[in-house]
Amino acid sequence: MANQHQHEKAPMPTAQHDHGACCGTDHVAVARSDPTDSASCCAPAAHAHPDSGSVESAAPNTFRISTMDCTVEESEIRSAVEPIPGIRGLHFRLPQRTLRIDGTDEAVTAALIAIRRAGFAPEAVTASAGPEATDHGSHDHASGTGTSYARFAAALMFAMVAEGISFFAPETMAWKAVGMAVAALAIGLAGLETYAKGLIALRHGKLNINALMSVAVTGAFVIGQWPEAAMVMALYAIAELIEQRAVDRARNAIKGLVDLAPDDAEIQQPDGSWRRIKATEVALDSVARVKPGERVAFDGIVTKGNSSINQAPVTGESIPVDKEPGSSVFAGTINENGELEFRVTAASSNSTLARIIHAVEEAQGTRAPTQRFVDRFAAIYTPAVFVMALGVAVVPPLLLDWAWLTAIYKALVLLVIACPCALVISTPVTVVSGLAAAARRGILIKGGTYLEDARLIKAVAVDKTGTLTEGKPKLVASRAWGQAEEARVRRWAKSLAARSDHPVSKAIAAGIDGAAGDVDRFAALLGRGVEGMVDGKAMVLGNHRLIRERNQSDAQLDAELIAHEKQGRTVTLLADNTGVLGLFAVADTIKLTSVAAVAHLKQLGVTPVMLTGDNTATAQAVAQEANIADARGGLLPEDKLTAIQDMRKRYGPTAMAGDGINDAPALAQADIGFAMGGAGTDTAMEAADIVIMNDNLGRIAETIELSRRTHAILWQNISLALAIKAVFFVLAVAGSATMWMAVFADMGASLLVVANGLRLLRRVKTGQVQPAAPNTALNHR
Repeated sequence: MANQHQHEKAPMPTAQHDHGACCGTDHVAVARSDPTDSASCCAPAAHAHPDSGSVESAAPNTFRISTMDCTVEESEIRSAVEPIPGIRGLHFRLPQRTLRIDGTDEAVTAALIAIRRAGFAPEAVTASAGPEATDHGSHDHASGTGTSYARFAAALMFAMVAEGISFFAPETMAWKAVGMAVAALAIGLAGLETYAKGLIALRHGKLNINALMSVAVTGAFVIGQWPEAAMVMALYAIAELIEQRAVDRARNAIKGLVDLAPDDAEIQQPDGSWRRIKATEVALDSVARVKPGERVAFDGIVTKGNSSINQAPVTGESIPVDKEPGSSVFAGTINENGELEFRVTAASSNSTLARIIHAVEEAQGTRAPTQRFVDRFAAIYTPAVFVMALGVAVVPPLLLDWAWLTAIYKALVLLVIACPCALVISTPVTVVSGLAAAARRGILIKGGTYLEDARLIKAVAVDKTGTLTEGKPKLVASRAWGQAEEARVRRWAKSLAARSDHPVSKAIAAGIDGAAGDVDRFAALLGRGVEGMVDGKAMVLGNHRLIRERNQSDAQLDAELIAHEKQGRTVTLLADNTGVLGLFAVADTIKLTSVAAVAHLKQLGVTPVMLTGDNTATAQAVAQEANIADARGGLLPEDKLTAIQDMRKRYGPTAMAGDGINDAPALAQADIGFAMGGAGTDTAMEAADIVIMNDNLGRIAETIELSRRTHAILWQNISLALAIKAVFFVLAVAGSATMWMAVFADMGASLLVVANGLRLLRRVKTGQVQPAAPNTALNHR
């Protein structure tokens, strides 16, 4: 695991990555590539929903290329366009067959000329065309699948007729001519697209599967093996179509989430009536209504009604969550029983569900370490086998007295074996399946690198508040200090606390009756508290560290704080320039799932360590309840960074799990950062590599298990693909393998590795440790 990866983290899971060889085609991204650009060797990716937040139809300089449906064509276009000065980025959307060019006007014009020279016909997509225009390619592929099956079935039938003529017809020129005509018809039905793409690849010096098959089939036809040439092309076309469908299943695994959000919703009109309108036409702050059994169309805040909602599509939670006025609801979730009215807080294209889908699509476009290795290997493997095939065709007849036709035939078989499809396709399908399986469990992984690297984790630094504990403390005790007036102290404290989003501040504000006053010059003091002007006085509301730094602590105050800390409480102090004015104690409870999550991590050989800004006594109390041996309290954000570095030296690769703003630096510093997304801040979620949508700490152990399983399947696939290649290479040289056998072996291996990778889509197995109920009230950091 690379410790320096945190420097590469971006706010969103963009794909700054290199594209390696696909079917022997080497291509390198100029800038962020579209998430669908690396689905398979030669298979189109999944359909991108127009509401998923990833549609680029309205972007300028977007062009539709009807013959671009595979990463092979993408690579050809990249090779032609990337060298042009002024090109800043290329953004491909293979399902829609569109390309957006980011560059100067002169560079875009030159790029279009280069694309046309490469054999493609780009057509401009106007901004007014809408999602339907860029989505046209997906419909073309979907509607053309049935036609392709019929055409390829006809090709297979004609290939079988050609084989029959070869075996049973008299050895006359007339029958031979008929057989060749039937074989040519079969090749034409099955292979016109292969030939067209193969010629483009050969013209640019690329050895992809289309080029290899074109050469092999043509060579076999020329040397008189026309029945076999027809059968090979027909079998290849059918196997390729089946492979595309299998790969689409992996790509479409996350697409099922798209369909969860309804297309319309009941919206309250200005006159108080209700009308069902399209979700895309609903404005923010509109009031929507969802009846029992219906799906929620938007993210929002409940304004009226009580119900329970099944949030599994978003958070992975199996138990419905109770909702009341003030509760959050998410698009795509299911209203179980009562009717709810809620205020829309996000457009349908920017809902939590849409952002999950977009993030997973982005992650699917990244290159995992194993995938980069395989791509580099394939870029060497294909040319090497091609050179060996030439050697087999030329050297043995000259040196070993082989017949020329025999040597050429063996060389053609080697060309078919040279296709690295099974090898190249094994990694993206497996990684995509793993990412989709994680998303179904409420685990949002921002790239294949993190999916693979999670298996290496040896220690997890866990934040206390909101991660181990519920993060919902309550005010349990308060008092004025010194000569301060109780009522004024409580109002001042509430005024400052109400301006902060920290759980402790929220608990104080909620626990004090009355209205909050105005606050001027409000500011957060990270790891310490807040400050501001209340009633013209400069005041702070913070922890004991802040008071000590202000030299406002004394023995009496210290004794009071120790008494509260022994009860598992966190104490917040109000002070002005004259001294401490009040004391406020809050308490939190440990999550029901935390004890089981810690036990599960230990079962996997991962050491949990608790890091918190709370005092040491409180930290030890929470750690004891969660069965964590190593607990470190009183840490500022920079102290957590030091702790992460120390854990790396002591344990090895280290992850960090947290949810607050002060966790963001440590999340970025760790080898892998886990943000507890349900209650986490946007800052923490952006800094993290993996987001746990439902705040269940047990998902970390599940991620590690999924990572280990993904890594195992990756290497199973690589070993299987290479073993099959090696066996048929030996058989081909020995003269025991035919071309159609080589095609069966190659495409069969591709289907096997795809099917093996798809196993990750099965339900993720979780640990058997049952959660234990906590028996004490614990406090907040």
